[in-house]
Amino acid sequence: MKSPPPPLGLLRLAAAALLAVLALRAPDSDRGAPLRAAPPLLRRLSFRRLAAAGQDFGLRLRRPPAAILRPQSAADVAAAVRLVFAVGRGSTLTVAARGGGHSLHGQSLAPGGIVVSMASLQRPPAIVYAEGEIFVDASGGERWIDLLRETLKHGLAPRSWTDYLHLTVGGTLSNAGLSGQAFRHGPQISNVRELEVVTGRGEVVNCSDKENDDLFFAVLGGLGQFGIITRARIVLEPAPKMVRWIRVLYDDFTTFIRDQEMLISLEKTFDYIEGFVMINRSGILNSWRSSFNPQDPIGSAQLNTDRKILFCLEMAKNYDLWTLQEAQKEVDEVLSRLGYLPSTLFQTDVTYVDFLDRVHASEKKLRAQGLWEIPHPWLNLFVPASRIHDFAAGVFGRILTDSSSGPILLYPVNKSKWDNRSSAVIPDEQVFYLVGFLHAVLPSEGEGGLKKALENNDRVLEVCRREGIKAKQYLPHYTGKSEWMEHFGERWETLLRRKLAYDPMAILAPGQRIFQKGKVP
Repeated sequence: MKSPPPPLGLLRLAAAALLAVLALRAPDSDRGAPLRAAPPLLRRLSFRRLAAAGQDFGLRLRRPPAAILRPQSAADVAAAVRLVFAVGRGSTLTVAARGGGHSLHGQSLAPGGIVVSMASLQRPPAIVYAEGEIFVDASGGERWIDLLRETLKHGLAPRSWTDYLHLTVGGTLSNAGLSGQAFRHGPQISNVRELEVVTGRGEVVNCSDKENDDLFFAVLGGLGQFGIITRARIVLEPAPKMVRWIRVLYDDFTTFIRDQEMLISLEKTFDYIEGFVMINRSGILNSWRSSFNPQDPIGSAQLNTDRKILFCLEMAKNYDLWTLQEAQKEVDEVLSRLGYLPSTLFQTDVTYVDFLDRVHASEKKLRAQGLWEIPHPWLNLFVPASRIHDFAAGVFGRILTDSSSGPILLYPVNKSKWDNRSSAVIPDEQVFYLVGFLHAVLPSEGEGGLKKALENNDRVLEVCRREGIKAKQYLPHYTGKSEWMEHFGERWETLLRRKLAYDPMAILAPGQRIFQKGKVP
């Protein structure tokens, strides 16, 4: 269902007012006051903290907007987009939705435009029962951690996650949203049944796989190019109380890969499976991402090996107190089939919430040390399983000889759990790997450290090009049309068609740098 637009004459008049407001804002805009005397929508514009809204988690770019919109409803978002649309092609004004600002290369920025602060949307999560399933309706600006806390009040939880829960619903659904549960349940975009979207024309549209399905699948994994997600209906399941959290180490890559692919093929297996690549030295597992309490597994395992590169397999089994015995039996049976180094097995039991929110505990420690808000030149790739050995041979221990600057993720997912109607781009193989180089540049490393990390990223991509490895970037970052066309491949024409249908003036998500305003073919 689409909301009717206001008369064109009123739109043009309001657009002129918007331009006047932006032009006359105080030069010292970070200290400017809200427009209390302006019409309702314009009063929701703020000129405070523009510098903060002009950078993101990657901390590489600084491109402040002209204003920040703090909407109270989807109608506010739509009104703002309609005004920018009415301004026309002669203006450079654009709009970017911003949740927590966790993009890596400026994707949530709108230089000289309007940043929509999604956290301002006021819509409490609501449990919905429909068609024999249980869902939660959540605002696009809701953080996953807050959504989890709310659904747990009903004994329920979403079934697919990201490793870090302090991201927004709209933000992860605009990419894919995956973690160690994706092999079983698919990414988060495979666990959504309905969306409310504000298109680049300023229309509020409800969509699903049954209603306005082209927009629905365009927006899922669509990098913000076709609409701003203001509401999502997310699949729920009964929430477990506890998690058996397990880590083991490998010194042989072939065995490590074989075990991971075997695990994701089993019917009775773990609920979460992720792998890591590490340098063999004391303390490497006690990283920002997750760490066991009370002791680090390497320290307790007394590992004797001269291998420089080690591989960690991290697994989790969900259970309730009355299913503990059955869960333990399944854990023991599956572990008996793995070829890890026996002395490195480490297990602990934590609550479901503590496991899912494990990265946040490390975040708090890093913030206390001033080591969170530093540059993060991450590179995330989807690598076909058939080429993962070639990829590893060309990268690990050659280009990357030190993983102290951040974790290196490496774990498989099943293509069958992804819907190829969405905009997300993945390799054309039944199994592919998420390989994530989660670099962080320490203050002591300065510009030299950032330059080295970016050069290493380029060298990794060059290995893929040279060896003919058809990897795809996850959370992609390109600067030229030809690179984007190569990324989307045969789906480029579909992307263009959808862009012309839903955001013909290229108003939305300019930070992705796929299109320029007014220049969509």
